[in-house]
Amino acid sequence: MKDRAPVPPPHPAKDITEHVGYRLKKASAALRGAMDKALREHDLTVPQYSCLELLDEQPGLSNADLARGTFVTRQSANVVLRGLKDAGLITQATSTDHGRALPIHLTAAGQQRLHAARSAVYAIEQRMIRSIPARRMTALLADLDTMAEALGS
Repeated sequence: MKDRAPVPPPHPAKDITEHVGYRLKKASAALRGAMDKALREHDLTVPQYSCLELLDEQPGLSNADLARGTFVTRQSANVVLRGLKDAGLITQATSTDHGRALPIHLTAAGQQRLHAARSAVYAIEQRMIRSIPARRMTALLADLDTMAEALGS
């Protein structure tokens, strides 16, 4: 086997735990774990909760819109939406006046479930950001958006 030249890190780091990607993944895993636990009490998964939030903000979204908004494939979104529909939390039109996308809406039960779950999720986010000074929040969000855009999202 040939000796290979070491690949320099993208920024000074003593080990992998100091890489930005590692830290983002660690934060993401911690957030997902906390949300999974909290949402279990509301009989929801993280993707289901995300769909309910998006539909509350933008009623009438399509399957494709919800897949993009929740960062899952269309096939995964279909499974998520089937579970929400079976639970009586959403309704989907059977036809539309224009296009092929069938709009989806929250039911009254969906609104109630979202409201109950939202308190738990917002408490998690509050716990997560509590130690970040408010004056840095705008910059943090902008930096995260810039990183996502740099990768083509």
